[in-house]
Amino acid sequence: MNNNNNNNNNSKLAAGFAWRRRAVPPHGGWLSNLAIALTVALAALLLGSADEAHAAHIIRVGSGHTTAMVTVPVGKSQDVHTDPGFAQLTVSDPAIADVNPLTDHSLSILGKKIGTTRVSVYAANKELIGIFDVEVSYDVALLTSELRRRFPRSKLRASSINGRILLSGEVPDAVTLDAAVTIAREFGPDVINTIAVMSPQQVLLEVRFIEIARNAGRDLGVQWNRVGNQSIVNIGNRTVAERLPITASNQALALGTETAAGVLSGGTPFGFMIGRLVANGISTDVLINALEQKGVARSLAEPNLVALSGETASFLAGGEYPIPVSGTFGQVTIDYKKYGVGLAFTPTVLGRGLINMKIVPEVSQLDLTHTVAVSSTISVPALIVRRASTTVELRDGQSFVIGGLLQNNNHNQIEQLPWLGSVPVLGVLFSSKSYQKNESELAIIVTPHIVRPARPGDPIKSPADSTLPPNDVDFFLLGKNAVSHTLASKLTPEAARFAEAEHAPFTGHMLDLPAGRISDAAIR
Repeated sequence: MNNNNNNNNNSKLAAGFAWRRRAVPPHGGWLSNLAIALTVALAALLLGSADEAHAAHIIRVGSGHTTAMVTVPVGKSQDVHTDPGFAQLTVSDPAIADVNPLTDHSLSILGKKIGTTRVSVYAANKELIGIFDVEVSYDVALLTSELRRRFPRSKLRASSINGRILLSGEVPDAVTLDAAVTIAREFGPDVINTIAVMSPQQVLLEVRFIEIARNAGRDLGVQWNRVGNQSIVNIGNRTVAERLPITASNQALALGTETAAGVLSGGTPFGFMIGRLVANGISTDVLINALEQKGVARSLAEPNLVALSGETASFLAGGEYPIPVSGTFGQVTIDYKKYGVGLAFTPTVLGRGLINMKIVPEVSQLDLTHTVAVSSTISVPALIVRRASTTVELRDGQSFVIGGLLQNNNHNQIEQLPWLGSVPVLGVLFSSKSYQKNESELAIIVTPHIVRPARPGDPIKSPADSTLPPNDVDFFLLGKNAVSHTLASKLTPEAARFAEAEHAPFTGHMLDLPAGRISDAAIR
């Protein structure tokens, strides 16, 4: 009898679910009761969830009730139950949603395209009993579920706003943020990102431009001038035809005025020798121009720049020079070209300390040896540019040579008198030679660091912290352009005498000194 009562009670709690109980030994009864209890609890939970889901789709229209907007994913349908009965429905924009009645208390809404429309509900006598809005949006519920599945440690939410996907919540790093936005764009093209990064990371990029240029050259030129009563002979003068000494106006050459031809490279000869032979009134001059040059130029630029992960930062230390540009109706406008040390990069901190960087470093300077004449009075200089653009991945503190150049240019030039210049040994006296060699080495090294700002109150060193500006005594009497902190603490005897007279040590500009003037004792 007790068993039958228990069976009846369990059947009522199961709310329609029925099962058969098998006879079990007395010692296993507690296991059976536990299984029954778990089954009953699960059934009650499912029924409760079904009731909640059903209640969420009930719309109250008419009798002064207002209804929140009904959201339907695009391409999917949703059944909606109304509180009062209705006889007819109208949709303001059928292209957005298709609404079909199922019964007098239920209807089905099919989302066709992104947008918002309005549904009017009428009674049997054509009386308007209610209005509610339908928003067709992307499947943000599925997107939210996908984001939570892929990023369980993040607090991400997706919602719909004015036909767009709105992402909100918090993520631990920028990598998760980029991945979440990428997934959201697969659901809809327009994504509004309001996700906050819990620990934003900032990257300091150190860039070093190192360039060494070497040049060497040798020039040797021989020039002959012979002036007689009836003839003028010139070899190696390298003068244009209009200025050759073949007319009577060049009699100054016969009077002893000589013009050096110079060297083939165009430089100024470092050595010049002239010898004159006079025989029977005929003057023969031999001129030798010689030059040997060597040079080394070393250039170093180290720009540093800090940027937030995922953002682009740029930097320029240089200037802009004006370029005249011809316009319409003969007008001339001015445009400006930047030059100097520039840097632009976009860092992205990946997982495990790996940093992805898109880097565009540049070093440029004016080249006054190559100019473009815009007018008779205006010339525009060219630019010597060293630029690189690349994307690399490094860890904190690692270095990479992202660009390098090794350039070697050799230039040989010989000018000689035909036939005579080809004679062995003696041909040297009728020729001029030039040898130029240029070598250039360039390297661009980058080093990223993940940095954090200094704590409030912590001092930050600057380039001006190591020295102090001189005051009148330091500059005019002691001849110092700057005073270091070490020298300020260890005054020279002359400075100590002034300091003792003032009863206080002083260094730096007069504005940095204590109030008061230098006493007569200090001057003495």
